[in-house]
Amino acid sequence: MKQNTKRKTDRRLPGKMKEIPQKKLLIKNMVCQRCILTIESILNDLEVPFGKVVLGEVDLVTDISAHQLKELDKALVKFGFELIETRVNKIIEDIKKLVLEYLQEGMPDQKRRLSSFITKALHYDYSYLSDLFSSIEGLTIEKYFIIQRIEKVKELIVYDQLSLTEIAYQTGFSSVHHLSGQFKKETGINASHFKKIGAARRKSIDKA
Repeated sequence: MKQNTKRKTDRRLPGKMKEIPQKKLLIKNMVCQRCILTIESILNDLEVPFGKVVLGEVDLVTDISAHQLKELDKALVKFGFELIETRVNKIIEDIKKLVLEYLQEGMPDQKRRLSSFITKALHYDYSYLSDLFSSIEGLTIEKYFIIQRIEKVKELIVYDQLSLTEIAYQTGFSSVHHLSGQFKKETGINASHFKKIGAARRKSIDKA
């Protein structure tokens, strides 16, 4: 029997590509080094570029298509593995939606902490959700909340319908000073300066 001399192409990207933002897949029943080699072989067969495979996890360097995801799931099942990426991603997306909902409800009216708000909706222990979110997104739920909160402040400033005092109240800051301090920490400039820049740009547009 003639041997097939064609070599499989390794879809794992070289070390210099590790800085590219990665998406993580979680795989159940990976328990040994041989499991890692099997997963790598499956990914290569399906031409899915990946960065690193460890027990229970695969770092992808590009988004995986719905077709590839379906084929990957079928291939994993044949070897006794289980793709749990869809369930995990849904939890992550639910957390993000709840953070935005928490902001939209109006911070001054909220008596519950963000953690309680999320756990009541998802029925998971907050420490589990927090660890899961951090492992997938690379930042904590609290940090994600701060980022979205500052984006909400920016949005309200750009609309130019409210004073900074009103914006601080609406977004749950105790004072303009508190808002400006957090704003500067995240953006590098304070809120009042951001507001002045926006006003100057609007004036230049009006004159055009």
